[in-house]
Amino acid sequence: MDYPLLNVFWTMCIFFLWVLWFVLLFRIIGDIFRDDTLGGWGKAGWLIFVVILPFLGVFVYLIVRGRGMGARMEARMNQNEQQFQTYIRDVAAAPGSSTSDELAKLAALKNNGDITEEDYQRAKHKVLA
Repeated sequence: MDYPLLNVFWTMCIFFLWVLWFVLLFRIIGDIFRDDTLGGWGKAGWLIFVVILPFLGVFVYLIVRGRGMGARMEARMNQNEQQFQTYIRDVAAAPGSSTSDELAKLAALKNNGDITEEDYQRAKHKVLA
């Protein structure tokens, strides 16, 4: 036992901070690529800055564009939700299909995990109404 308990604690802390750093780095890189308002040269510049000087690049990115990261993520989530709801409405209200066909499609979507139980019940209620 040549490794005291305090050293184990510090090793765990350093490992946790290392993992946290990479999560933050990849989240920022993902935000750079997902931002539609940023042009190609802007994306390339930020990416080079974050990759070449990672600590300074990440901190500057968070200071300059950090507030918008949450807004962009929320807008993307809302857009995905709207697309999903549109898809559910289109599938549930396909023309020329009977009620049993629509219920079978909804059951298949639920069984595949594409929709939740709550979404399934709402769509089922619309079909049966």
